Amino acid sequence: MRADQMLPDHLNEGQFNGVTVRKGTVGAFIANHRVIADPAATEQAKAIALRDLQEAVPALEALGLFEVMEIRSPAVRAIVAEALASR
Repeated sequence: MRADQMLPDHLNEGQFNGVTVRKGTVGAFIANHRVIADPAATEQAKAIALRDLQEAVPALEALGLFEVMEIRSPAVRAIVAEALASR
């Protein structure tokens, strides 16, 4: 399957397992993961990335991302596990 078959170019979001998922959600998760795992990132940058990452968890769960990929960073893995448990 190609990306445009999941979400055509003219659409910015789609419904997956009853959850609205915006185009770019997976890329944003990766970017936020990098900030949280970066020892040189400021506390403010980490706090923003943490909030954004937590908000993306329901969409990523709806896509099935956590069923097929393992998060490398133990800290981010714990954040995601906590967000999933609190749902």
